[in-house]
Amino acid sequence: MKVQYGDACLSLQQVYEWTRKFTNGISSVADCPRRGQAHRVVTPEGIAAVEVTVKENRRVTVNEIARNGDYIEK
Repeated sequence: MKVQYGDACLSLQQVYEWTRKFTNGISSVADCPRRGQAHRVVTPEGIAAVEVTVKENRRVTVNEIARNGDYIEK
């Protein structure tokens, strides 16, 4: 497989780990959310809202933008 797929080929360790997970009933290879992991949603609407806020007040801080949060999808 390494010849066919090169660096895109899974390592043997990864194959073993996925096999173990699937055997235990996990059916998705996507990363599950972990404790402490930030939840971010970046949308064109959110970017535009932040841009408007910054244009209104160029001295606005990142914390003030985050506190406003009206542009964040929930």
